[in-house]
Amino acid sequence: MQFHEKVEIHGHLMDTGILARILDDVLGYGGDYEIESIDLGMTHDDESHAMIIVGADSREHLTRILMRIKAYGVNSVEPGTAVVRAADRDGIFPADFYSTTNLETVVRLGGQWVPVEHPEMDCGLVVSEGRVRTIPVSDVRAGDMIVCGVSGVKAVLPVTDHSTRIHGTFQSMSSSTALLAPQRQALLVRTIARQIRELKAEGFGVLWVAGPSVVQTGATSAMVTLIEAGYVDVLFSGNAFAAIDIEAALYGAAFGNEPSRGKGAERGHEQYIRAINTIRRAGSIAAAVDNGILTSGIMHAIVKADKKFVLVGSVRDDGPLPDVHTDVLVGQRAMRDALRGIGFAMMVASMLHSVATGNILPASIPVACVDIDPSSVTRIADRGFTHAVGVVTDAGLFLEQLAQELVADYRPDTTR
Repeated sequence: MQFHEKVEIHGHLMDTGILARILDDVLGYGGDYEIESIDLGMTHDDESHAMIIVGADSREHLTRILMRIKAYGVNSVEPGTAVVRAADRDGIFPADFYSTTNLETVVRLGGQWVPVEHPEMDCGLVVSEGRVRTIPVSDVRAGDMIVCGVSGVKAVLPVTDHSTRIHGTFQSMSSSTALLAPQRQALLVRTIARQIRELKAEGFGVLWVAGPSVVQTGATSAMVTLIEAGYVDVLFSGNAFAAIDIEAALYGAAFGNEPSRGKGAERGHEQYIRAINTIRRAGSIAAAVDNGILTSGIMHAIVKADKKFVLVGSVRDDGPLPDVHTDVLVGQRAMRDALRGIGFAMMVASMLHSVATGNILPASIPVACVDIDPSSVTRIADRGFTHAVGVVTDAGLFLEQLAQELVADYRPDTTR
């Protein structure tokens, strides 16, 4: 290998397995390595430090490897200064653009380290008036100044507590992706509730990503209670969630289900489409609330509490509701705009929207993911969040427990 770069990594390298993953990726990308030095911490809470020489058979090949291992917080010992080039066409980065991680990142410009605004994975970095921000490829315009290569770029792993105690920190999702015993679930619920309270007290908002199962498992009253108590600041979802919630509010049952009868209602989809049509006639969900057409449910509570919501649709949507973004790029932009001030993300029973949200969140934001399907929880872990917990359980039961923890006078809905 003719081209080499000395890099370093700080953190809990052994107990988290990060060092092994770094070396595997170097080999997997066709490079080689030599561990020049490694200083292991004396105690479980001490960080370690490693110096590694990474090699490749070309400069371009080496740059690709270095860019890949940035995801673990690996940085060059001599980072240099950022290389910036203009995009020559709309919607296309320069060929050697720096591909971002969701880690906190700084870029060296003119001798100064400039923090990247709102880190997001799988984007580029655009420089404008001394500031640096992430930009998706679809938003690039000819003439935008884009950071290229890895020179002058540092990614920083969030500071974490890697103790095995659950109190005071979130665990890795990999340890929580099995159905939980009631005592274990109660402990996780209390941990999540405490984190939400602490972040709200510090002035941060709570983002919720919710799927139709929130309504279908009978958790509407719990969700409404959390909204009214101020624990929901932004809601992300799709057409189905909002439409099913509105159908239940207008007709007493959601998507053809009549819980009291325990079986599907005849012509249930007609009722669903009628609910969508009612909101379309009103002009918007907010207008339906203001006009007294929609008087209950989760979307009603969101509007009454004057909280943000972003609904992004898909090709399978019925209707859709007038508030739904049918252009996914416009929907992505709306989601990004709604993230300002968010300090915690709660993802419940919505794999597609949860993964989409995970793609645009910085790694430093704590995340909790709840789903009955373990694979959905694992997918969020793969987004690279350092502060995260996964709970594999029924969404309705979880939300009732969380509402009881956060709202003193909440009582579960006994009719669910």
